[in-house]
Amino acid sequence: MGVLIVAGTVTLAVLIVQRASGRDGARSLPPIDLDLPPGSRILSVAGAGERFAILVQRPDGERLLILDARSGRVVGQAFPQLAAPVR
Repeated sequence: MGVLIVAGTVTLAVLIVQRASGRDGARSLPPIDLDLPPGSRILSVAGAGERFAILVQRPDGERLLILDARSGRVVGQAFPQLAAPVR
């Protein structure tokens, strides 16, 4: 019975420390290899739910990569183009 009381107290203390630190068991992202050509730059990163987007400037133009946050896999791409001015 004493062992259960000690184990419960230790568990409670660990949970309090985790929640006070604001981590709540947060996971880090898996390593991601974007396989970018030399001269590429990451311009911005934005997240939404289980996906996030990385805007990359490459020598051949800009590219928006959509990644899955759990696996780190690229699940989509978009190629933003400059719009012609409207006259």
